[in-house]
Amino acid sequence: MNRVTQAQAPPAARPVPAAGGGRRAVPRPRSAQWAAWAFLAPVAGYLLLFYAYPLYRNVELSLRDYTVRSFVQGDAPFIGFANYAKILGDPAFGPALWHTVVFTLVSLAFQFTIGLALAMFFLKNFRLSATLRALFLVPWLLPLIVSSSTWSWMLNSDSGIVNAFLSVFGAGPVHWLTSPDWSLWSVIIANIWIGIPFNLVVLYSGLQAIDPVIYEAAELDGANGRQRFWKVTFPLLRPVSAVTLLLGLVYTLKVFDIIWIMTRGGPSGSSTTFATWSYRLGFGNLLPAFGPGAAVGNLLIVMALVFGLIYIRAQRRQTFS
Repeated sequence: MNRVTQAQAPPAARPVPAAGGGRRAVPRPRSAQWAAWAFLAPVAGYLLLFYAYPLYRNVELSLRDYTVRSFVQGDAPFIGFANYAKILGDPAFGPALWHTVVFTLVSLAFQFTIGLALAMFFLKNFRLSATLRALFLVPWLLPLIVSSSTWSWMLNSDSGIVNAFLSVFGAGPVHWLTSPDWSLWSVIIANIWIGIPFNLVVLYSGLQAIDPVIYEAAELDGANGRQRFWKVTFPLLRPVSAVTLLLGLVYTLKVFDIIWIMTRGGPSGSSTTFATWSYRLGFGNLLPAFGPGAAVGNLLIVMALVFGLIYIRAQRRQTFS
């Protein structure tokens, strides 16, 4: 019956034998290829329009001597890496770099640690667990301008609730937002509070994906709670942790709203990072320096790439070791 059916089939429908005795793969119809490109076109257009072109324009801005007039007319002269040399020689470069590194690393460390602790806590099924998890998402759902303004009010030196709480224990008022010693730590605290829910949600989903049978086997082998965490939970959670830290790194490096609303990078540049410095150079002065501002922004992109590559390389070494 099969031979008859194959014999009656039209020549175009018969499989073409390959040279090695197998069957050659039938090429995909051209209509299917066009359909695939049609689905990819909106995404490719979006990436080119909102990512590739702005990045190209930012690099182009950093390599030319733009003023307000030349920015409008488009006749800025090409000056090469002069803008980069200018910002590297600026006295504000060193403090801004240090503040960016401290702000990023401290925020990431506390966000990940607290988020992981909360994820482990909510992994246990208890009453009101879902309600509490939903409440922890509030800082993540609020607009940044609302969260930053709330922290500005809470940390106000005269009428803030934080100083009012400290006064109960006899502590004097702390100038959280107006002191060079405290301004950077104030914005770090606010950023940690805002970023904890993201770490909680991602790490909680990663913990749920771990098979409980592995914990039962470790417990039968005599492993205590601490050993189960370091020998089972943490290694199996490593892929999710890598994604969480990388996304948090990129987000934290470019944080602008929180710092600008709370301290505007002050006082005396004590909380200035690359993000706020780039904005101040490009838009915060009467005579904007578009070229140097774009150069600082490009250095911020390079920092994100370097930190990301270093972390990925470290994860690969741990994976293959």
